[in-house]
This record gives sequence, C-alpha cells and structure tokens, in this order.
Amino acid sequence: MQIGMIGLGRMGGNMALRLIQAGHGVVGYNRNPRNIDAEVKAAIVSVPSVAELVKRLKTPRAVWLMIPHGKPTEETIDTLLELLTPGDIIVDGGNSRYTDSARAAGRCAGRGVNFLDVGVSGGVWGREIGYCLMIGGPKTAFDYLEPIFVALAPKDGYALVGASGAGHFVKMVHNAIEYAMLQSIGEGFECLQRSEYGIDLGRIAALWQQGSVVRSWLLDLLTKALREEGNALEHIAGYVDDSGMGRWSIAYAVENAIPIPVITQSLYERFASRQEDRFSAKVIAALRKQFGGHAVKKE
Repeated sequence: MQIGMIGLGRMGGNMALRLIQAGHGVVGYNRNPRNIDAEVKAAIVSVPSVAELVKRLKTPRAVWLMIPHGKPTEETIDTLLELLTPGDIIVDGGNSRYTDSARAAGRCAGRGVNFLDVGVSGGVWGREIGYCLMIGGPKTAFDYLEPIFVALAPKDGYALVGASGAGHFVKMVHNAIEYAMLQSIGEGFECLQRSEYGIDLGRIAALWQQGSVVRSWLLDLLTKALREEGNALEHIAGYVDDSGMGRWSIAYAVENAIPIPVITQSLYERFASRQEDRFSAKVIAALRKQFGGHAVKKE
C-alpha cells in the first residue's frame, strides 16, 4: 500500500521505516526537514508541504499523523480537509485526548473523509518488535488500512476497539496504568537501594525476570538502564515529566465517580519529583528513557 506520514520524529520516522521494510510506500512530510533522520530521508519520498504530500498519494488517500496533540493536530486536520476528497482517510496516531478525536471524526465525516484515532504504544523499540495499535473509528476504514496495521504491529498487536475516540481512550487508560506500574517499581527499588544490605540493584532486576510474579518488559529495561547508568543512577536527575494522559484519566474517573487512587497518587508523585530528588524518581526517569527515548535531566 501507499500512505502519507506527517511527522517524522522519533516515532513517526521509525514507523515509516518499518512500513517500508514490509514493502509499503511512504510519502513523508516533516515541518522541519532538517530534523528528518538521514536513514528515514533516504528511504521515503520526502515532500516540502502537506499539499504536495496529498498530491503524491493515489486515491483513496490515507494520511497518518504523528505530531503533538492539541493545536498542531487540529490545524493539520483542518489543512487536510481542504485537500482531501470523500473516501480518503486521516489517521491520528499521536496522543490526542479522546474527546478531541471524537470531535475531529465529526468534522471529517462532514466532508466525507474517514477518521481513525490510533493509540500507539511501543516507544523507540517499536521499529524492531512492532507497535501495539489501539484503533477507533469506522470498520470500513479499518479494513482498508489493515495491511498497514499488520506491518506496524507484532502478531495480534492491533485491534479495532470501538467507535471514534475509543482508540485514544484505550491508550489514555493504558498510559495511566503505566504511570502506576512505573511508580511501584521506582518505590520498590528505592527500598532496596536504601537498605543496609548493599544490594546489587541490577542483579535483583535481572533475578526477578526469572520466574517471579513481577517479571515484565519494564524490569528488562530497568536491568539495561542500571547496567548503562550504574546502580546509583547518579547521572539522572529524579525529575519525571508527564504527557497529560494521566491527568485526563483522573479527570474522566472523577467525572464518573470511579476510584483510581493508585493511578492518581502516581501522577502526584510525578509532580513531587519536580520538587525533591528521590531515587524512585530516578528509576522512573531511567525507565522512560529506555522504553520511550524520553529526555532525562542530568545531575
């Protein structure tokens, strides 16, 4: 198949390369072409504008957005709606709020354009092992783009989870759970680090991967982080950012009287990390760097 990709940063660029490796054609646009990785630029058809991207695509056109949520996504969708024709497809693969995606789907439907909201999980490892795709929107558009989803995801790693907005809603809850999982790992390893036993944290992270009930990909990444950064994580500041999805999940839970105290506390702990330097925050910062390539503050 052929697809347009707007946003060729860390995630978008790697997704484009995975699609090309599977035999699909990618026409790509990035607001700043100098920020496109050389490997990506050599593999795709790079164009200087959104209008040129649409012009290069065969009908029905499919355009995948991997850009920041909010105003950048809203403005790009508005631009595309002036260029696309009925039957074309817009895919928002960024971390948009699910209510924004539902509204965008309505705007697109008014022009006869299909809209899919796709929650994407996999971080910087997605190019190698595939991306988990949580997809919301009309089944006809999902069916048409299924070869793209097959190429991007590992086996059984994609699903149509509901109507427009559902894909980003499921991703929002996924990330809220991630907040709590990271927090529990960070706190546990702070207990180990502060004990009187001189425990080798890297050894424990690796040990727990062998048959324990807490074994996980996150512990694999923690083992890697401790090996690279040292058990003390002395070069990583205990400062943990948040993408907004934890806040949105808590707002949804409050609105619907759903008690989520662990997830709520994990968000507050991220706020606290910006005021004091705790080892648990260092662990979380190191893990976010490992799975998502997120920047860390250096000590």
